[in-house]
Amino acid sequence: MAHLRNGHERTAGDKGGGVNERIVIGLMSGTSLDGVDAACCRIRSDGNDSPDYDVSVESFVTRSYDPPLRERIEKVCTDEGSVAEVCTLNVTLGTVFADAAVAAATAANIDIENVNAIGSHGQTVRHEPIPKAMPVGDERLRSTLQIGDGSLIAERTGITTISDFRTADIAVGGHGAPLVPFADLALLADDESFQIAQNIGGIANCTALPPEASRENVTAFDTGPGNMVIDGVVQRLTDGERTYDRDGEIARNGTVSDAILKTAMDKHYFHTAPPKSTGREEFGRAYVREFIDICREQNLPDEDIVATATALTARSIAAAYRKFLPQMPDEVVVSGGGAFNSTLIEMLDAEVNGPVTTIDEYGIGADAKEAVAFALLATAALDGVPNNVPSATGAARPVVMGKRCPPT
Repeated sequence: MAHLRNGHERTAGDKGGGVNERIVIGLMSGTSLDGVDAACCRIRSDGNDSPDYDVSVESFVTRSYDPPLRERIEKVCTDEGSVAEVCTLNVTLGTVFADAAVAAATAANIDIENVNAIGSHGQTVRHEPIPKAMPVGDERLRSTLQIGDGSLIAERTGITTISDFRTADIAVGGHGAPLVPFADLALLADDESFQIAQNIGGIANCTALPPEASRENVTAFDTGPGNMVIDGVVQRLTDGERTYDRDGEIARNGTVSDAILKTAMDKHYFHTAPPKSTGREEFGRAYVREFIDICREQNLPDEDIVATATALTARSIAAAYRKFLPQMPDEVVVSGGGAFNSTLIEMLDAEVNGPVTTIDEYGIGADAKEAVAFALLATAALDGVPNNVPSATGAARPVVMGKRCPPT
């Protein structure tokens, strides 16, 4: 059971009083493009004007993308994709997300009709955190696009679906990322210690939680690559026979090239101050090709290339702490797929020189946390509670994120 210190204010028209319990399913597909994670959660709120949330996870399931679908998604994340393909995949992924939601309810022994809401992140296919000139007018704006149609999820499941969370934050000047700090407050905040919730998915993002953390004093941002570069390197070096380095086995047998690692850390993103966010546009296929080419020029064997890519993730995370946080953490709590790479965790532990644990020790599966986060974000949206964290995203003010799609 986790407790949320949020310091939120209800929007006008919402009613307080009483304890409210809901069954909410959170759906997440990240930049690793592994598939859809679905967490069926029991969420209780105290009904106050500034509600507290308690969360228990009833079930967690993953629906992996088959290789052809994964390849199609990856293509639309680059300039290789077409608008027609994005349109088709938007509906296709809606069905995949809906199936995952039903599977999570079944795994929890809960009839789908007894689920109160679904919160779906969708699949990011484009994220442009650097403001760009618009075709109309003189404004420069950020933009983002997640697919996996919420209306289709609602229709397939019969359950009101909250989706497309990021755009509301962008509309008020934010990056639309990171969104997970709202949940990190629920799951990890401690009265006495300085903690960092470090998610290592395709992209790595951290939430710095000072003692007595609240939404007003939290810092959060994307530190850089998580598994994305490691996975991309492994896929290219094995001609697609392997899609990731299971438990860091390849990296463990390699030697890190300090020279290449130092050069990689010169990348501008690592020196850009928060708020900031990134994605495949920065660390995707093109970056992986360049990284491997540089390693090949130095005649590095495959194991050393994977070891150096793994060290880049660990080094960039720790460097972000030193550069952008007021102090090094008392504890780093890791979630996401990177939590299962023991070589990466050992490297991170050495870099931060402090205790590195996984969120499993807090009662949430390392691979489930982001799906749980979107169950919480959806619950807040239903309550009319602002669920962005402006100190993390750079938004001008708190807003209620998420578009409500009722079943027809």
